[in-house]
Formats: sequence, structure tokens, C-alpha cells
Amino acid sequence: MSRQTPVAEKAQQDTADPSGPRRDPRLLSVAASPRGWWHAIKRNIRSGELGAAPVVIGLLLIAIVFQTLNDRFLSPQNLSNLTVQIAAIGLMTTGVIMVLLLGEIDLSIGSVAGLAAGVLAVTVMRHGWPEWAGITMALGVGLFVGLFHGYVFARIGVPAFVVTLAGLLGWQGLHLWVMSPDGTINTRSDGIIAALTQTYFVTWIGWCVVALVLVFYLVSVLTVERKRSLSGLPHKPLPEILLRAGLLMVPLVVGVWVLNQYKGLPLAFLVFVGAVVILDLVLRKTRYGRMVYAVGGNAEAARRAGINIVAIRISVFGIASTLAALGGVMLVSRNIAASTTTGGGSELMMAIAAAVIGGTSLFGGRGNAYSALLGGLVLGAITSGLLLLPGIDTSVRFMITAAVLLVAVIIDAMSRRGRKTHARGGA
Repeated sequence: MSRQTPVAEKAQQDTADPSGPRRDPRLLSVAASPRGWWHAIKRNIRSGELGAAPVVIGLLLIAIVFQTLNDRFLSPQNLSNLTVQIAAIGLMTTGVIMVLLLGEIDLSIGSVAGLAAGVLAVTVMRHGWPEWAGITMALGVGLFVGLFHGYVFARIGVPAFVVTLAGLLGWQGLHLWVMSPDGTINTRSDGIIAALTQTYFVTWIGWCVVALVLVFYLVSVLTVERKRSLSGLPHKPLPEILLRAGLLMVPLVVGVWVLNQYKGLPLAFLVFVGAVVILDLVLRKTRYGRMVYAVGGNAEAARRAGINIVAIRISVFGIASTLAALGGVMLVSRNIAASTTTGGGSELMMAIAAAVIGGTSLFGGRGNAYSALLGGLVLGAITSGLLLLPGIDTSVRFMITAAVLLVAVIIDAMSRRGRKTHARGGA
């Protein structure tokens, strides 16, 4: 009979104890103290867990530089236009993040957005469908394309790069066929489609949104921390929860106040942020989200743990293409038209760049939905700032975006190396 190690004996005792693992109360008080926070921050830096800090710092630097060069950059009108401009690419980025979490890539995002835009314009303007039906059809096309990509990749075994590269070409060709013989189809400027990017809410609705976010955050966090406290697990004290809520409210209050100085909170930006929040809750709070991270972190380990890898991969590609189709709908709404070039320009590269710049790892298993918001704001701020400067053309914007993307990938690689070193040191 083999003798158990002290570690194994301790684990067995903890498992057998119905009240959960025994923890020293002094450790909880230290973790909850300001000194404990500082030690946690230093530990995260050493382990390469930088979080959103580099992106936020970069965004602040971009704002300072462009505001110095042109004082209209931080004006309410420019910031309001910025939030509407990033909505379409931001939705596409949200879908890209799902695929990147699996450690894969989807090169067909732009073509799917263009195809959805073409289907929307053709069904509504040529065939007289109601606009809501055209939007539903466009999203359905996106879902079908994504499920098809996921099936070929997960079930047949064709690499995702090849599948989506074929999709990039094939769906772009189908887009051209759907739009023919017209190169551009104008949509109505007074319907549901146009309202997606032309609707601004009155002042009090913006403040109601802020209040709802605060209430939702406090209720969800307090519920979780109460359960952890009753289970004897480490939990955040009430002052820390209130401090975190206050820090969350600062950008929300400032943002809504600034937007209210122009026309109010834009519907397009609210749709984008809503998609980000919903996806974040799914990834962090549901079993499905944990399985997505598990498959992206180590597919073989996830398979041995009983996770249906095929179903997870197919569903992720379906979600990604549906969000890309929604981005295509937003492009039509913003331009009041669909053309053969919709989704065929830089949208794909910008969506991938925004996801990586926002903090999603190219190696899979690490990132969150808020990367779409942060990355979209960075790229949107760069584009908006350069447009305000005379004599700056698109070539400069591409070069600056490339430099920012390269820095983001370098930080990601260094963080990954730091986590490996920290793990070996801890082992």
C-alpha cells in the first residue's frame, strides 16, 4: 500500500470536509488590504498578467497627442462620431475574439459582412421585404456561413486558416453575384436600417443606462461574494466592491456626459457595447464560456475532460460569422447603401488588429470580450485623429496601425513568456 504525500493528504482532507478547504483568516485580511492589492499587482506584473493596462495607457497617450495637435479631437461631436464609426468594425472584432480564443483565425469575416450587406440591400430594395425581415435574413446567412466553416474545420479536419481563406474568396464572389448587375444599392434613409446608426437617445436615457449598469454590477458582485463568504472562500470586502464600482462609474459617467453634450447616446454604440457585455457574461459566467477557454487553452485536455470539442468549435464559428453579419448591417446603415466593396476593404484586417491590440492572445485561451471595445477605441481614435490633421492620407494610418499592432503582439509574446517563466518558478 503506497503512502500518500503530505500534499495529497491535505487535498484529501479538504475534499472530505463538507465545509470546504480550511483557510487561515489572516490570509483573507491581508488579501483584502491595500498592501495585499499592491502585492497582487506586483505578482501579476511578474507573471505577465498585464490585463488591460497597456491598452488603457496607450489610449490615453493617443488622446493626449491628438488633442495637442488639434483641439477638436476631444470635442463632444468628434467623440460621438467616433463611437458610431467603430460600431461596425467593433461587432466584427467581437466575433474575431471568439475564434482567437480557440487559437484559430477567421479570414472570412470581411467577406461575410459584405455578403450580409448585399443580401440585406437586395431583399429589401429589390424584392420589397420589410426591413426587419431583411436584417433577419442577413443575420441568418451569417449564421449559416459560420456553422458551415465550423463543420468543415471541426468535423472534417480542414485547417481553419484554409477553410476561412476559401470563404474569403468564395463569399466575396457570391457577394458580387448577389449585387449584380448593380454596383451599389441605396437604402432608405428613414427606416429601421438607417435608424441603427442615426438614432441618438435623449439625455435621461443615457443616465438611466449608467444607473442600470451600476445596479447590475453591484447586485451580481454582491451575490457572488456572499456565496463565497458563506462557503468559507476568500471574498472581497464591501469597501473594495464599492471602490471597484466607483472606478467603473468614472468612465461611464464621463462618457455619457460628453455624448450628451452633442446629440446623446448613439444607438449604434449601445448595440456594440451591449454585444460586448453579453458575450463577456457568456464567457465568464457560463459553462459554455469556460469550455471555450478550455478548448483554446488545451484542446486535448478539454477532450479528455469530456468537452465536446467539435460542438464548441462549430458554435464559435457560427457566433463569429453572425456578429460579422451584424457588422455588415451596421455598414449599410452608416453608408445608407450596400456596394460590391462593402466588407472587401480593410475591415478584416482592422477587426483582427483591434482584437489583438485590445489584449486577446493569438495563441488561444486568453482574452475577453472587452478587447473588442478597447481595441476598437484605439484604432478609431487613431483614424479620427489623423483625419483631423491636414495632409495625412490613408497610407500613414495603415503604417501607424501596423506599428501599434506589432507592439501589441510583442507585449502578448512577452507576457506569455513571463507566464511560462513564472509557472516554472512556481513549480
